[in-house]
Amino acid sequence: MREALTAAASLRVTRPAPLRQAVYEALTELIVSGSLKPGQHLVEAELAEYLGVSRQPVREALQRLQTDGWVDLRPAQGAFVHSPTDEEAVQLLSVRAVLETYSARLAAENAKPEDVEGLRELQREGVEALAQGDVARLVAANTALHTAITSMGGNTVLAELISVVSQKVRWYYAPIAQPRGKEAWNEHAQLIKAIAAGDGDRASEVMQKHTERTTGFYRKQLAARAARG
Repeated sequence: MREALTAAASLRVTRPAPLRQAVYEALTELIVSGSLKPGQHLVEAELAEYLGVSRQPVREALQRLQTDGWVDLRPAQGAFVHSPTDEEAVQLLSVRAVLETYSARLAAENAKPEDVEGLRELQREGVEALAQGDVARLVAANTALHTAITSMGGNTVLAELISVVSQKVRWYYAPIAQPRGKEAWNEHAQLIKAIAAGDGDRASEVMQKHTERTTGFYRKQLAARAARG
């Protein structure tokens, strides 16, 4: 674990941020980014040292991380990064599909020319990352594009709901970002075209198919993994 934390030294917590919240956010990002792996043992003293805080806010953050499904606290064993079940992943991606389908419709109805240009820039970033095989950059571009579409809709409640699932979507999406990439970014191009045209029906349709195909691709990956093992 020391090597993973050393590589993520830039996430050291700075004061005067509320420590529990700051430690929670830092640990969540370490998990989402893959610096801390599913099933990995989390040692309070090591986490405290690398985040530059005492053990108390780390302990409090781990309790909250357990509540939110990022960490498992096992009696007499300690804390471990949660290993998501196949069903958890599929359920989350399915919920995301419902929320983002509506989000795409709102984006098409409310997008300004500068919003569309921003999407096109993110599209170029994603395509370039795919060509270079840069998975971290690819996942970041994908997240940024979907976040931008949500923001265009102007529905704060919807944005809050999507934000709840977006981090775990990043977590689950990383392993399939590269193999799914070409198809996914072609779908993004279709989505941007519909948003630019102000066609809410088409944008909704494209987003629904896009998110459903991602879920379907994830299911195939799970099936292939089960067949191998």
